[in-house]
Amino acid sequence: MFDSTKVFLFLTAAVLLAIAPGPGMLYVLARSLAGGKREGVLSAFGTFLGGMVHVIAAALGISIVLAKSALAFAAVKYLGAAYLCFLGIRMIVDARKEQGGGESHAEPDLSTVRPARNPLWQGIATEVLNPKTALFFLSFIPQFVNRESGHVFLQFVLLGTLSVFLNTSADLIVIVLAGPLGNLIRSSAVFRRRQRTVTGAIMIGLGTYLASSESK
Repeated sequence: MFDSTKVFLFLTAAVLLAIAPGPGMLYVLARSLAGGKREGVLSAFGTFLGGMVHVIAAALGISIVLAKSALAFAAVKYLGAAYLCFLGIRMIVDARKEQGGGESHAEPDLSTVRPARNPLWQGIATEVLNPKTALFFLSFIPQFVNRESGHVFLQFVLLGTLSVFLNTSADLIVIVLAGPLGNLIRSSAVFRRRQRTVTGAIMIGLGTYLASSESK
C-alpha cells in the first residue's frame, strides 16, 4: 500500500517533528509544571484526541478531493509541499530574529500557568481549535499517500494516527522529565534557536524533495 522510500521519509520527519519543542509540547509541559504528572498525562491524551479529530477530518477532505479529480489531488500535494517549505523558512527567520535581538520569541513562564479544571477537555479543545494543526495535516500527510494503491482514506488515517502517536509519545517523555526539560526549554535561548533552525531546514528539504519527486 505504501512506498517504502516515502514511509522511511515519513517516519524520519515525523520523529524529528515530534521531538522538536512546539506549541503542543509546551502546552503539555505547562500543565505538568502547574498541576503535576497526572494533569500532564490527561492534557497529552487530550491533545492526542484533538489531533485525531484533525486527522479524520483531513482524511475525509482528501478523499473527497481525490474522488473529484486526480489533478486536484496533485494540486493539494504541491501546495502542501510549498507550505512545508514556507514553515521551514519562517522557523529559520524567527530563529535569526531572536538571535539578532529583534522581535521577541521568548516562551512564557510555564510554571505560572494555572492548573486546568479539566485538563483532558482543555487539551482536546486546544488542539481541535488550532487551525495550524489542520493546515499542517492537510499539507504533510498527503505527501506520503500512495494514490495508485487506493484506500486513500485508510492510508491517511494510518499515517495521521502514527504521527499523532509519535507526538504524544514525545509529550509523555516531556512529562516524565518535566523539571529538567522545562528548565532547558525555558532558559536556553541557544537551544530554542538551534531547534528552530534545524527543524526549519528539515521542513524545507522535505518539501523540496517531495515537490520534485512528484514532478518526475
